[in-house]
Amino acid sequence: MTEATAERMVPRETPETREFWAGARRGELVLQRCGPCQRPYFFPRPTCPNCGSSDVRWEPMSGRAQLCSYIISHRPAPGYTPPYVIALVTLDEGPRMLSNLVDVDPSPEALALDMPLQVRFEWRGDTALPVFAPVEEVR
Repeated sequence: MTEATAERMVPRETPETREFWAGARRGELVLQRCGPCQRPYFFPRPTCPNCGSSDVRWEPMSGRAQLCSYIISHRPAPGYTPPYVIALVTLDEGPRMLSNLVDVDPSPEALALDMPLQVRFEWRGDTALPVFAPVEEVR
């Protein structure tokens, strides 16, 4: 763990997010899927945001995504060395997530919309956070 990583904030696990963080610790991106309408969704919550059903289950996602939008932050933040990329990604299964892009030059020339991405996990203490990297950069 680098010193900068140790300074980053760690999300707090709640009963609604417990399975999400447990999946991340296993190296899996797991989201909830609604039983009646079959749509996966993010962020974790007890009822489906599409149809309101409480018949939901957790399941692994592919981890594949495309870059939907981004900002390049030049402001310092605890644990981040500017510039860094804050990205909105669209998972292949449909939901969108806000995350960070890693292993990519933080410049508009290197960040093509719809570029293929793959999830990976960065550890912060006992918590693994999903981040995304360009497919050709995933190791």
